[in-house]
Amino acid sequence: MSGFLRDLVKTIVKTFSGKNIYAHFLAFALSAIIVLSGFDWYYFTHMRNVGASYWFFPAVILGAIIPIIIPIYLFASSSVLKSHARKVLGTAITVSIVAGWVISSFYKSLTGRIQPPHSDLLTDISHQWNFGFMKHGFFWGWPSSHTTIAFAMAFTLIALFPKNKLLTFFAFIYALYIGLGVSMSIHWFSEFVAGAIIGAVIGITVGKLYKNKVQY
Repeated sequence: MSGFLRDLVKTIVKTFSGKNIYAHFLAFALSAIIVLSGFDWYYFTHMRNVGASYWFFPAVILGAIIPIIIPIYLFASSSVLKSHARKVLGTAITVSIVAGWVISSFYKSLTGRIQPPHSDLLTDISHQWNFGFMKHGFFWGWPSSHTTIAFAMAFTLIALFPKNKLLTFFAFIYALYIGLGVSMSIHWFSEFVAGAIIGAVIGITVGKLYKNKVQY
């Protein structure tokens, strides 16, 4: 447990250190452009009107369940197979998940972004924020935790197994499906974009941290 907490803290610190900090500024800048241009509202209402959200709604559920199932599977199978490498991989994935949740929740607690409406598609609320600490909790808002965690997991795997093209493809497609899915239902498009950028940085950071520890 002490090793896990050490790596978690190290991941969070490194995510905000050096050149990684520019990724956060990029997430801020792109979000501002998307929001101020009105694209957030256009995208959300358009996707609702064409019914795309119904096809992608499972992403909301999968994005919450998969981050629980995968670590359990890796730790359980590592115990059965006596595989130290699989246990380390499970730890790396868990670090990326928890770091993604902590960082996205931290931002949410400060930005207080109002979530998309469930029924009223006539009143544009995409510009509503409640900046300050815990003015809108840390469950809803910017960036999308679903997306941040999905991209953190995906890029952890991509960074650890860069030569495995099939794994890279499916990991990225999974993260993209989760991100786009929640951007049509419980999040704005800008929150998906920000979550993807921040999540990718987290995943790459974890991948570098565990690169020499995971050997199959």
